Amino acid sequence: MVTASALPLTNNQPRRISILGASGSIGASTLSVIGEQPHDFDVEAVTANENVSRLAEIAISVGARLAVIANPSKFRELQEALSGSDIEVAAGGSAIEDAAARPVDIVMAAIVGAAGLAPTLAAIRAGSRIALANKECLVCAGDLFMAAARNAGNEILPVDSEHNAIFQALNGQPMEEVEKIILTASGGPFREWPKEEMADATPRQALQHPNWSMGPKVTIDSATMMNKGLEIIEAHHLFDPSPGQPEVLVHPQSVVHGIVAFRDGSMLAQLGAPDMRTPIAHCLAWPGRRPSQSRRLNLAKLGQMTFSDPDEDRFPSLRIAREALAAGGWATNILNAANEVAVSAFLDGKIGFLEIAGLVEQAIARAEANAAGSEPASAEEAMHLDREGRRIALELVGRH
Repeated sequence: MVTASALPLTNNQPRRISILGASGSIGASTLSVIGEQPHDFDVEAVTANENVSRLAEIAISVGARLAVIANPSKFRELQEALSGSDIEVAAGGSAIEDAAARPVDIVMAAIVGAAGLAPTLAAIRAGSRIALANKECLVCAGDLFMAAARNAGNEILPVDSEHNAIFQALNGQPMEEVEKIILTASGGPFREWPKEEMADATPRQALQHPNWSMGPKVTIDSATMMNKGLEIIEAHHLFDPSPGQPEVLVHPQSVVHGIVAFRDGSMLAQLGAPDMRTPIAHCLAWPGRRPSQSRRLNLAKLGQMTFSDPDEDRFPSLRIAREALAAGGWATNILNAANEVAVSAFLDGKIGFLEIAGLVEQAIARAEANAAGSEPASAEEAMHLDREGRRIALELVGRH
């Protein structure tokens, strides 16, 4: 379960922070929150995958001590971009891990994909509090990840709006008091589309999310509702709910982000405008709160909120994710890897929209048949499973 101390990190001192994945959408929102109160934060390290110019711009703007680009071939380019500054420069996967392990108060873990697992584990072992925005850490190796956090006495604060909502609504209450956890879903751009029309959906249509501004992969996951399947797996590791939890409710307004139903009949929900700066500000200030310029919710203007059960015939990703969770960590790892390949294939026009979920399910079945199923006991084993899932999924894409 998420661990949480009751004491602030520091007393009226700037919080030292490293941002892993600073050039992505979560990184941008984190920088926005920091920019509102720059004197409250001291940025140690910022990292990015490929975008040298953006990384250099970020490093200079926040006065980071270290900038790391994941692609080692871009080292000289980054070095030149930061020439004349006092900012240290490094490149490569091991350098990302070294940056994550630097002593800070909090690490924003926002690297997209399985590549975020090893650096975030390095940050945990270094004793930093983790603001976790990387789903794959829990989906690819949840047992391993949470065990590492427990062993280090570390705090994991969920950044995803839904899990952050549950964290806030629980407010330290033991899970024995909880009847159920409810994650909400916007339903994505195809919430009301008939299945036959969804079969012909184009990448452009799938990328038109009605509420949230996110990267392309996460936006497609919202369209298939695989994002909610991944969040079910995340919630299992973060909160250790009873079997069958959490439930999912489709809530098109994206105002209620999560609900906790307690055994006495009470239900507590966290509400807010669909703005990632809200959960990020909560994590960066926790256990206190700081002012934020995130969008405010006007309930009178909103007028109404609606809820409905998800249609698992049109959105089978929810069922597939639950079945993978029941099968174990090997299956959730394969699910994540195969989904990344399938989403990429859809965006490249190689498979249809409805084929994404089917390809993921086939990849899991084939991995089990090939005896690929084992619980990852290390980051290396998790990455081996991830590579196996991608290999299988790429073979399946090639048959289309």
